[in-house]
Amino acid sequence: MSFTRRQILGGLTGLVAIGLGAGGASRYWLGRSDPDAGHDYELIAAPLDVELVSGYKTEAWAFGPSAPGTELRVRQGEWLRVRFINHLPVETTIHWHGIRLPLEMDGVPYVSQLPVKPGEYFDYKFRVPDAGSYWYHPHVSSSEELGRGLVGPLIVEEREPTGFLHERTLSLKTWHVDEQGAFMPFSVPREAARNGTAGRLITINGQAGSVTELPAGQVVRVRLLNLDNTWTYRINLRGNCEAKIYALDGNPITPRPLQKDYWLGPGMRICLAIRIPEAGEEISLRDGFVRLGTLRSVASTQAPGDWPPALPANPIAEPDLANAEKLNFNFEWVGKVSVNTENGKPPSLWQINGQAWDITDKTCADRPIATLRKGKSYIFELKNMTQYQHPIHLHGMSFKVLSSNRHKFQEQYFTDTYLLGKNESAQVALVADNPGTWMFHCHVIDHMETGLMAAIEVV
Repeated sequence: MSFTRRQILGGLTGLVAIGLGAGGASRYWLGRSDPDAGHDYELIAAPLDVELVSGYKTEAWAFGPSAPGTELRVRQGEWLRVRFINHLPVETTIHWHGIRLPLEMDGVPYVSQLPVKPGEYFDYKFRVPDAGSYWYHPHVSSSEELGRGLVGPLIVEEREPTGFLHERTLSLKTWHVDEQGAFMPFSVPREAARNGTAGRLITINGQAGSVTELPAGQVVRVRLLNLDNTWTYRINLRGNCEAKIYALDGNPITPRPLQKDYWLGPGMRICLAIRIPEAGEEISLRDGFVRLGTLRSVASTQAPGDWPPALPANPIAEPDLANAEKLNFNFEWVGKVSVNTENGKPPSLWQINGQAWDITDKTCADRPIATLRKGKSYIFELKNMTQYQHPIHLHGMSFKVLSSNRHKFQEQYFTDTYLLGKNESAQVALVADNPGTWMFHCHVIDHMETGLMAAIEVV
């Protein structure tokens, strides 16, 4: 059975599974399951001129009226319904980073849906099981589309009040622009073979040298999201303040003080509670020794607040470690710096277990690197056999960080992205409870697009 794109966009009476690949296995779905359901958000991707460099315009692409894009909010356990309209000159999708959702809503082209072409729309609808800080971005031509500004925060609020009376979302993004705000190359092969092509201008919520006003004496929840293509931030605060970590990548931990630095890789998030000092004082939010922005204390009529209790745990299945099957994943460098990019194919620089992903090959997902049985527990041994960091991200499921040969953890914790340091081996565990074909990749976009991605199938 085949459908025209007009039929797909108009909505089908039910979910239609379309077979792909030589085996004809059903993997992705088109259309809307309920044409009358409506939507909570209408999210438009379109060109947008922004002023990143004072006095100059940058021709960005944005979700809504700003870059980073519109902050979406939904309460835990409820449905998020987004009508996505593409007014860009290129095709695209939306991937909901960190959300455990059905495959057909995951936004990976030719794996979960067809790309949304210019002038078309797609309705995303899914229930959000976990509270926390998440984000959304395309999974098409990622270096350029994320680089031009197609990123945005998604905040899932807890079901019940948490004790935080104030909060702010700070989206960190480094832009590939020159002194006049013109875009520079988003990916350079010799840099893609190393740490990734770095941007030159750091912003918070789209503003360089940003100042965020916070109420004096209050304990404020500050959500930091790394929406960058490549850059890992060494987050620290300087000033008269106390700060505690309450959640990592959307999932709560036992609150603990923020130490010297926290390494926040691309795609990662951290939720801090900061006790704001007296009015007029400033806190420097820094990347190592570099000031990212300023948190400025302003007068508040409220009495000083107390530290809220730990955030409630998300309903993620606990892996059965005693009976878990162990799988090894080696993240390797191919060893080439001089590359051939003829015929529009990206260089092949990285691989997982000896296999390099080709982003121009629409059938790569037909050859998963591992097949997991639904409901079974697994321990992944993640081995970084390179000299560069890799934030390893899994779609569709969360995993529990167990141990590392480089770090001692105060507690094991759930996440969707783990920053794997150079020559590090780490053990993570999960319950394979979400059927489908899921992307498993480094979130340094340069690395992902030059081989460091694979498909994991749950059947």
